[in-house]
Amino acid sequence: MRGREASEAEAVRVREIRPGRGWVALHLGELWEYRELLYFLIWRDVKVRYKQAVLGVAWAVLQPLLTMVVFDLVFNRLIGVPYRAVAGVPYTLFTYAALLPWQLFSGSLQRSGTSLVGNANLLTKVYFPRLVIPLSAVLAGLVDFAVAFVVFLVLMAGYHHLPTVNVLWLPLLTLLALATALAFGLWLSALNVLYRDVQYVIPFLVQLWLFVSPVAYEPTALGGAWAVLYSLNPMAGVIQGFRWALLGGPAPDTGLLVSSTMVAVLLVSGLFYFRRMERVFADVV
Repeated sequence: MRGREASEAEAVRVREIRPGRGWVALHLGELWEYRELLYFLIWRDVKVRYKQAVLGVAWAVLQPLLTMVVFDLVFNRLIGVPYRAVAGVPYTLFTYAALLPWQLFSGSLQRSGTSLVGNANLLTKVYFPRLVIPLSAVLAGLVDFAVAFVVFLVLMAGYHHLPTVNVLWLPLLTLLALATALAFGLWLSALNVLYRDVQYVIPFLVQLWLFVSPVAYEPTALGGAWAVLYSLNPMAGVIQGFRWALLGGPAPDTGLLVSSTMVAVLLVSGLFYFRRMERVFADVV
């Protein structure tokens, strides 16, 4: 009997969890081990967002659609902001094509930036890679993006405008928009644990970011050093890439390459900073 108990005790594997020190390895392989938790958090975020909402998932349609109408009335009809029409593309399609990645980015950024504090009960009770929380907040935005994209296809059919073969680049551009949201979300979520003022800064940051991104206009007047400086805004390259993929026209210039490089740098640095601060999340939150 004792021999059996001893063999069972030896068969039990004990996993010792120690906080990392310094710039530790990222251990991204753990995300695959906890993929079921990632799926659960994504689905929970979607259900909570529309729980007891009168219009439900229709908000995913109304938000970009109403924003497009406001931009059309203010920037196109009232102010008369010039834009480069591609093959007779109307201003509504011009704006909506930019709102698709922007709504995906802005919603994902706001949710991921406050995700750690919002899931404080999980952080203090059970072990799992903390990266799952902001990542799930970012990926949950794909549901709204898919619904808004269907509306865009309906608009294109109404204007008798067909997408070009460039649409094959859309998955990569969508991935770039998600990576941009995750890169900034990692920094902001970790900082929000330490400084709760960050959660009040995020909405203002997103609102300001909207006006410095080519959503309602196209920065055709910029050139030289100003164009390079403007392309440091990661969403500038993403938005211009979406317009090219969905509406056609000239291919993106080096601005998309600069934006992609910025996203890569911010994402890698954000991953290391998030991992470095991970050991204090449960104590501070």
